[in-house]
Amino acid sequence: MRVFVTGASGHIGSAVVPELLDGGHQVVGLARSDKSAAALTAAGAEVYRGDLDDLDGLAATADAADGVIHLAFKHDAMFAGDFDSAVASDLRAVEALGDALAGTGKPLVATSGTALFAFAGLKDALTEADAFDAGPRIDSENAVTALAEHGIRSSVVRLAPSVHSTLDHNGFIPTFISIARSKGVAAYVGDGANRWPAVHTLDAARLYRLALESAPAGSRLHAVDDEGVSFREIAEAIGRGLDLPVVSIPPTQADDHFGFLGAHAQADNPSSSTLTRDLLGWKPVQPGLIEDLAQGHYFGAPGTTAR
Repeated sequence: MRVFVTGASGHIGSAVVPELLDGGHQVVGLARSDKSAAALTAAGAEVYRGDLDDLDGLAATADAADGVIHLAFKHDAMFAGDFDSAVASDLRAVEALGDALAGTGKPLVATSGTALFAFAGLKDALTEADAFDAGPRIDSENAVTALAEHGIRSSVVRLAPSVHSTLDHNGFIPTFISIARSKGVAAYVGDGANRWPAVHTLDAARLYRLALESAPAGSRLHAVDDEGVSFREIAEAIGRGLDLPVVSIPPTQADDHFGFLGAHAQADNPSSSTLTRDLLGWKPVQPGLIEDLAQGHYFGAPGTTAR
């Protein structure tokens, strides 16, 4: 297939693009900078210069492709505190891509996250069958699955909050490592029993390819290997990696210690991928989160992630 990939030079995209090329597909990657364009060209992909606000360009490039993988999100706006505009931009992009592909039977694979359900009060692990009627980014997820009724083989990959590997430079784990460096301790909240699912970047990339090639229309898929790693275990691994003490802090100090990630550090988000594995034959083969942290590549010089 000729596949249009948004977010093609980002963390996940930098693994998805070679996964697609190695699988015999052609790739056209969205790039908004010279640096991103050069990286895509070096990887063997074609380049479309634009961004998520270029709705006409997104639609035209999708129309000319055999399928689309939508990875891009305005993370810079989100981290700057403008989450609402980032969410709105994502929904507009999904709608533009959907309009372009309607009635074609082509695949559209979009991106969501298990963490969106972390505060839903679920008694059991989140499954692919769980869904909300509305909410930030949930609206985009629902819009994508609804495209199955408009002649599109649409699917959504819900990423675990920790997508880890040597390609992960700006995700949650590098951020928590940076906080530990600055505070002089690796911390968890309370007893640290709250759980985070995780997946290796390369395993996630393979799931995107499988979804593109064969996911049924309207599918929700979970890119999850570790169903739930306790946050205490994560803090302990960070402490070992940085040779720092590991401490418990009370919930009242979480925001002061972790900043805007105070709530996330307390989130309990166990998530299953059993249905995804059964549906697509996906089997993660890369190291789990704690094993990956033990390899040391996250603990290079401050501000970097060793490769």
